[in-house]
Amino acid sequence: MNRAAVAIDQLGRTVLEYVEEMGKIALLFLSVLRWMFQPPLKSHLIFKQMEFVGNKSIFVVVLTGAFTGMVMALQGYYGFKMFSAESMVGSVVALGMTRELGPVLTSLMVTARAGSAMAAELGTMRVTEQIDALSVMAANPVKHLIVPRVIAGVLMLPLLTVVSDFMGILGGYFVGVHLLHINSGIFVKNITTIVDLDDLYNGLVKAAVFGLILSLIGCYKGFNTRGGAEGVGKATTEAVVLSSITILISDYFLTAIMF
Repeated sequence: MNRAAVAIDQLGRTVLEYVEEMGKIALLFLSVLRWMFQPPLKSHLIFKQMEFVGNKSIFVVVLTGAFTGMVMALQGYYGFKMFSAESMVGSVVALGMTRELGPVLTSLMVTARAGSAMAAELGTMRVTEQIDALSVMAANPVKHLIVPRVIAGVLMLPLLTVVSDFMGILGGYFVGVHLLHINSGIFVKNITTIVDLDDLYNGLVKAAVFGLILSLIGCYKGFNTRGGAEGVGKATTEAVVLSSITILISDYFLTAIMF
């Protein structure tokens, strides 16, 4: 009984800490919205972050999307084969990529690569007092450091998701048609018949939300780093874990609302 009480108490503390963190991140989001529309717009900072989040993430997104589609085609084929419905493999791969796996896996990969870098970079600036120096010079840190990263995350995640969706469907086509010998015409026709543009659009909306989440959490953790080099490492780890959990939780609610 005591162990159960301790476990429940620990669970409650964890949930409360998570809710408190989300509240602080929501306040940061409101601050970002306020400073986003305050002139002047630092376009060169935004393009620099877009290049970092988008261009430098393409390779890992291409690999993740392609092999995800290939695995889905392989697993789907053996499942549908029991019902003589192998021709449905293409539509299942396309639906899975556009609705769920494309935006979710892309955001998780970008979180691991770019979100962690945001936390580490801002954390290093915090512990070396560079952020305090900006404040002393009357330059708002949120506008100069966080707003460009958030804008880049929201804009680039949908574009990366399109790349992931395309590579996933292409990988599924390669496995289904060339390795498992599914008729190519039927494979493509089922995709165009069953998959709607709304499936793609809803996936892109998810990707934009996930981009907002990972950039906000990465910046929040880095911006509030304490404790020197050890604190930077801790903030980076927490940013990746919290972003991944929040993305998966929000994915459920977005799916329940959209589909």
